[in-house]
Amino acid sequence: MRLCHLLDVPDGGARGFDPHAAGHVTVFVVRRGTQVRAWQDACPHHGTPLPWRKDAYLDPSGEHVVCAAHGALFDPLTGICTLGPCLGDALTPVPLHIHSDGGLHLADENNSKETLA
Repeated sequence: MRLCHLLDVPDGGARGFDPHAAGHVTVFVVRRGTQVRAWQDACPHHGTPLPWRKDAYLDPSGEHVVCAAHGALFDPLTGICTLGPCLGDALTPVPLHIHSDGGLHLADENNSKETLA
């Protein structure tokens, strides 16, 4: 399932998606140059959505994913909590593929041979 084009996620930024039409964001993508990761939009501490407003997944420095509910910080590429009540826990990864045309797609059995982000 296509989410967007790689360039639709700003370098050093993040963007949320509702790929299954749930009525709210369930997946977000973080981009660092050509490194892209997708995560479930749920803090491992209580399962609450992470951002305090649309697409606000990063702390002011842009270095960490932050949970707006309690300030936990997560490494954007590994998903591991580095500070906060869920220290050592991790965000839940969402398999993602980058197609040759730059499209970011959720992984499934139909595109399992594409390049993993």
